[in-house]
Amino acid sequence: MVPKLVAILILGVLAGALPEPVLAQNCGTGCQAGPCFTTPSSNVPVPHVVTKGFFDGIIDQADASCAGKNFYTREAFLDALKPYPKFGTEGPPCDCLFEIAAFFAHVTHETGHFCRTKDVNGASKDFCDETETRYPCVSGKDYSGRGPLQLSWNYNYGEAGESIGFDGLNNPEIVATDVDISFKTALWFWMSNVHSVVGQGFGATIRVINSNECDGGNTAAVNARVDYFTEYCNKLGVSTGENLGC
Repeated sequence: MVPKLVAILILGVLAGALPEPVLAQNCGTGCQAGPCFTTPSSNVPVPHVVTKGFFDGIIDQADASCAGKNFYTREAFLDALKPYPKFGTEGPPCDCLFEIAAFFAHVTHETGHFCRTKDVNGASKDFCDETETRYPCVSGKDYSGRGPLQLSWNYNYGEAGESIGFDGLNNPEIVATDVDISFKTALWFWMSNVHSVVGQGFGATIRVINSNECDGGNTAAVNARVDYFTEYCNKLGVSTGENLGC
């Protein structure tokens, strides 16, 4: 009887030590494939997810001649995270991993695996919205895509500059020449516009970043983003959820 009692006590202690599972439908978009575990918010260290191996696995696919090959670094990304502590840390671990996978899927698509620091077609359009009075365009400046998420338009450069601390209207070029500012603009845009819709599925993030691709506008681009997202979700061990396209 004594050995049996000891065994029961041990099992009870072990059961109490295990994390409590919650139902998948209560765990958010990234947990539709199965149960997660209850975890306090901000309990997923982003540096432990975006490891050197994960980051290098993306940038190593860029050609050696790419401008971004020796520009973008994991260290700059992690440093840029400091003003944005809610990125990839809110909710259960699965939701956090879902957001990180989504962010890097878009970055991979926008930059060609960190190859580009600016839009290759930028010279053909200055991305100046002349109706924008709060952030008026500066003569001779173009506000085409630059950085990990290809920040575009004068109003985004102006507002990002105010938030981060650079003159986005007079010096938009800095987004493609200063890696710290470059990553901060991507995270600023993400947290200001995309973070709040992550729970609606990956397709919702595509619509925010480039709505012109949705509703048949550019099916190939949408599919490419979804493929990258699926790849990174698989690497991080999280479900892609539903609503992948737009």
